[in-house]
Amino acid sequence: MAVKSLHLINTGYFHADGGAMFGATPQSAWKRRYACDEQGRCVLAMHIGLVIAGNGRIILIDTGVGDKQLEQLRSTTYQFFDLVDLYEAIGRYGVMPEQVTDVVLTHLHFDHCGYVTKNENGRAIPAFPNATCWVSQSQWENALCPNPLEIDSYFPENMEAIEQAGKLRLINEDYALCENDIILRMYDGHTVGQIVPYIQTEQFRVVFAGDVIPVAAQISPKWISGFDIYPLTSYYEKMRLLNEAAENNYAIVHYHDAYTPCTTIKRINNFFKVDRKIGL
Repeated sequence: MAVKSLHLINTGYFHADGGAMFGATPQSAWKRRYACDEQGRCVLAMHIGLVIAGNGRIILIDTGVGDKQLEQLRSTTYQFFDLVDLYEAIGRYGVMPEQVTDVVLTHLHFDHCGYVTKNENGRAIPAFPNATCWVSQSQWENALCPNPLEIDSYFPENMEAIEQAGKLRLINEDYALCENDIILRMYDGHTVGQIVPYIQTEQFRVVFAGDVIPVAAQISPKWISGFDIYPLTSYYEKMRLLNEAAENNYAIVHYHDAYTPCTTIKRINNFFKVDRKIGL
């Protein structure tokens, strides 16, 4: 049985250096597939999922950057803009914050989990007070003691209130959140223990690829982001996802793609390419 509904919500945009985004891929190649300005900056989005399951669970997949750290981030090159009030966004689908039962966080970098807590009277509290937050054990441990390359990607205030409220649930392996309808699978590379949710809808199995394939242009397996901590692992993990998705006609959500947020893909010999753009 498929989930009742799945909605893709764009929570806002920011700028990222294209050279960092596409790593060793030459600009002459990647800029033909993904737009940049005269300074080589790409506009990236933050697409989260709102899943209403048949068993009454209401699930968010990632939450975007939120608004707690915007002053700190203003001094960086990211330049966040057109951010969306997540409460208002889910309210358009008749969902109140208290009704959210689960928040699945692909990983704990600030642009994926910032809205899981909010500021109230000078302190961070859970933004979805009744929700269990799902994180991988290895990603949680990495966030508590980050390596030098990721230390600026984690803000403790995003997750401390979740742990203190007893709402944190850690997993060590693939996990069925709703029988066969929602499966949480583990992928390394960009960071350790990234969760990739697989959601069964009436039309597609939708894969929230997170930063395994952050934009559709990076369907090419060797186009690895410079932000990935373990690039060779990223390649093999991406190949694992791509082969399965092409064989089974999965719809892949590209969390950061400002232009092509969801696609199916096809394999042609040893290459992969976008087959169709999918609206969710």
